Amino acid sequence: MAAAIAREEIAHRAALAGELEASRAAFRDAAASYRASWESASPTSFGRLVGMLKAAILAGDAADEAAYVERTLAGGDATSPTAAYAQAIAGLVLGDDRRAAEWARSMRGASPAFERTATAILALAAADAAAYRTAVEEIVGDFASRESHLTGVPIADTALMLEELARPRGLAVGLDGPLTPRLTPSPGHPGPAPGQR
Repeated sequence: MAAAIAREEIAHRAALAGELEASRAAFRDAAASYRASWESASPTSFGRLVGMLKAAILAGDAADEAAYVERTLAGGDATSPTAAYAQAIAGLVLGDDRRAAEWARSMRGASPAFERTATAILALAAADAAAYRTAVEEIVGDFASRESHLTGVPIADTALMLEELARPRGLAVGLDGPLTPRLTPSPGHPGPAPGQR
């Protein structure tokens, strides 16, 4: 898990520096590390599957990982909000909007963060541009107000992942990178160097 997060941080820093090929390669490595972490961990550590999918989506191709999630969680026994989150994202990746919406609804009520993400997924599944924009702006605002899980890289990775899914649907709102002008680094966590915005 630590290796996966470290590779993800490398990917985001490469994106901040404008090194998009290197960023995608590092996200692909992060996705592979999350998958290895899942396969060697407790079968209830569903957050690793979410991390795997997020990284693969940001790498530019998550079809294999989405199919893996569907196979792994087939049967409906995995009913936690985090498992539902993984399955909802997988549904969007695989073009199964009905299934994505069904799993997103089961994320509701778990926490404010899950609620915002569920709302965004439901909006994507319904092609509701206004609801999607509102949900993504709330997600970005939430990340802007607290520390990121990636030390020193205050990013809205959930919003960026959703934007990758929204783009081919014509619903993207135009987030332009892992550290947008709307996101201000916390004290002690500097932003990108000059020229890296």
